[in-house]
Amino acid sequence: MSTKNEIKNGIVTIKGGYVTLRYERRLRHPIEVVWKAITDPNELAVWFNAKAKIDAHPGGTIDYVNTASGFHTTGRITVWDPPRAFGHEWHIAPNPQLPNGEPKGAIRWSLERDGDFTILTVTFTGLTKPTGLRFAPGTHAYLDRLEAHLEHAALPDWAERTAAVRGLYLAQ
Repeated sequence: MSTKNEIKNGIVTIKGGYVTLRYERRLRHPIEVVWKAITDPNELAVWFNAKAKIDAHPGGTIDYVNTASGFHTTGRITVWDPPRAFGHEWHIAPNPQLPNGEPKGAIRWSLERDGDFTILTVTFTGLTKPTGLRFAPGTHAYLDRLEAHLEHAALPDWAERTAAVRGLYLAQ
């Protein structure tokens, strides 16, 4: 059985025990600026709360440690097509919230020019249902932080923003 609910800035699709999260944002910045924000470790440290290492080529690796939560994510880069697409596996190491980790996820960042804007589409696939539903508001909050970062505005507190949008995703 599959259900699909549209959420402001996101779509959550549940099929069996797995979830796909898809977000689309229209950003007021050139594609190169957005590309740098999602692939440069210095930029990721600001809005994504991540100490990141990216071996930038197909077959390379990513290694993110979330500086706020301690989540450790690794994976192989499956798509590297600057400045249009960046895809990688999303393996979460075991931790207190996920004692068995989350070994099957993947994420793809796709960028498309739209005049002076960029359409950013972020798609998480292969997440287990409990993890995907937990990630939905958090991913929404991170994308809000990305937008604020690009605008040189104050970044919303991730935990507060996650709590504020959680209700949009509870209907799942």
